[in-house]
Amino acid sequence: MAEVDVSARVDELRELLHRYNYEYYVLDTPTVSDAEYDELMNELRQIEQDHPDLVTPESPTQRVGAEPSTAFGTIRHEIPMLSLSNVYNYDELTEWVARVYRLAGSEQLEFVTEPKIDGSAVSIIYRDGRLERGATRGDGVTGEDVTSNIKTIRNVPLQISPAVKGTTIPPVLEVRGEIYMRRSEFDQLNQHRSDAGETLFANPRNAAAGSLRQLDSKLTAERPLRLYAYGVGLAEGDVPQYHSEQIALLRDLGFAVTDNAKVCTTTDEIWEQCESWLQARIDLNYEIDGVVIKLNDINLQNELGAVSREPRWATAYKFPAIQKTTKIENIEINVGRTGSLNPVAILEAVEIGGVTVRRATLHNEDEIDRLGVMIGDTVVVERAGDVIPKVVSVITEKRDGSEREFSMPDSCPVCGAQAVRLEGEVARACVNASCPARLREQIRHFVSRGSMDIEGFGSKLAVLFVDLGLIQDFSDIYQLDWEKVSELEGFGPKRIENLQQSIEASKEQPLSKLINALGIRHIGERNARSLAHHFRIMQRFLDATREDFEAIPGIGTVVAEAVFDFVQEPKNRDLIDRLEKMGLRMDEGTVESAAADGKLSGKTVVLTGRMESLTRSEAQELLERAGAQVTSSVSRKTDYVAAGADPGSKADRARELDVSLLTEDDLLQMLRDDGIIDSDS
Repeated sequence: MAEVDVSARVDELRELLHRYNYEYYVLDTPTVSDAEYDELMNELRQIEQDHPDLVTPESPTQRVGAEPSTAFGTIRHEIPMLSLSNVYNYDELTEWVARVYRLAGSEQLEFVTEPKIDGSAVSIIYRDGRLERGATRGDGVTGEDVTSNIKTIRNVPLQISPAVKGTTIPPVLEVRGEIYMRRSEFDQLNQHRSDAGETLFANPRNAAAGSLRQLDSKLTAERPLRLYAYGVGLAEGDVPQYHSEQIALLRDLGFAVTDNAKVCTTTDEIWEQCESWLQARIDLNYEIDGVVIKLNDINLQNELGAVSREPRWATAYKFPAIQKTTKIENIEINVGRTGSLNPVAILEAVEIGGVTVRRATLHNEDEIDRLGVMIGDTVVVERAGDVIPKVVSVITEKRDGSEREFSMPDSCPVCGAQAVRLEGEVARACVNASCPARLREQIRHFVSRGSMDIEGFGSKLAVLFVDLGLIQDFSDIYQLDWEKVSELEGFGPKRIENLQQSIEASKEQPLSKLINALGIRHIGERNARSLAHHFRIMQRFLDATREDFEAIPGIGTVVAEAVFDFVQEPKNRDLIDRLEKMGLRMDEGTVESAAADGKLSGKTVVLTGRMESLTRSEAQELLERAGAQVTSSVSRKTDYVAAGADPGSKADRARELDVSLLTEDDLLQMLRDDGIIDSDS
């Protein structure tokens, strides 16, 4: 290939890869498969390897990270990165707005509201469209030089290539934003670390901040970091003088920005946005801890200036705290369904987000060691959404010498059997397969909604039947001694009849439900569906090799090992055989062909909001049975957004993109039309 042709091909490949990166990481609407992307990237790498003189800093191949550094240099921000004042309620917001009006001496002002992403603030300087340097916020005046790490982040342009043709690139442009992790990607990262026996990250913010400050940028490149651009700092050239227009400019230049910035003119409009984001945050795929409110007019911002490193022209409405300080009164051990010994902190009662919290998880002994927790410690406890409260840090400065060290027991606190910690595991476990505590948790899981969904057979009943010896394994549920049950207080003929009907109905649950119900280590509802959809019938599942399991997308080595070990255990195979003889369904069905020409077949659906008749997992399962693909984010490729109560920003995004919105009734009717649920459901 002639030199000029090689150079042209390199330019073409770089332009394609930049575009595909933008589509994938900014728009969430990829137009090529991962394999096609990798093929282009490999071609570019090969050309650059053969022609090293063509390698440039902004090439997509340079995101892999540089050699480890021994320390970060410092960068002084030409325009300080100010911190924000906070307001916590409507009255404080009203006072702040009135103060801005008084200082501005104006009768009509515009404010912009946008989500306050909980990440790590950065400044990125572009000169003539090329990324020149990146820095952390630091103390607001001086930050750390993390340029090599910033360059590894996939949605950070190395060379600005406008998403909207004709957009002028300013000669100098400082993009300010937050480096963050999506919740789903944070969960995957922690799952991989758990599988590898590594210490878990406490939350997405800490994971993002720590990843950004790795001395070895190759480690940063392995982390799922993203940039959310929220404003312009230093700039030269033709840059808009309204904040809302600067956000639009950043979007047009190819940066990821909020799609939900709103221009408001009254306190009530601002407060409405604050309340909207408060309701929506539980449904977001990223953490936000408030709403930022800014004057829209940049010239007026400059006139008002700052006081004590806080701008007079901006503030943040901070959501009610999901973290509080309290004391650990004791540490108890719960035994899980796999036998794991799980430490739980017994707390001095504290209200967090409107809920009184008395217990918080400590995860495992590695986490206790990492935190340095002692009984009597003052600790920070976090509660986010419906997640179990957890201890996130210890305030060692408040120790007075009365604190006591805690050690994990060497024996099960319930049955007294030996508790061991196997190599590569993060938790000790009771070795007694017949431990009553293990059995209680196993039965609770087996009958739960996400498993066999036996209505009327809740946690209390599971504990009662196990403690009375009526249930010793899963199969006993289907051969209960109803005469003995009728002798128990509160079990009249009608209750027994209803329970019998629920147990009988559970036999028709598909293979995916049964696999989840069996309580295999590392297997939840999603992995159970993957296994069932792959093997279709129980016998194929039981006959599979370790390699067969590893070949399934999403099933890694550690998970495959756990599933293989389970199916090879004779006692487990005997149990499954007994369940089959009792009439339990052992296949996933043929839903693909049944729904092949249905209204939902082949459609991409996003679920949002709270539904009255279905849980999120139930709705997802029904949609998948109808042949639909359920995704977490709304894009132009989304066919439907099914919105329940309090749908949040996903419904707004659907309206912006002209994506069809379905009510709960609409969704149920389509499922009926496709024959997935009964006509009277």
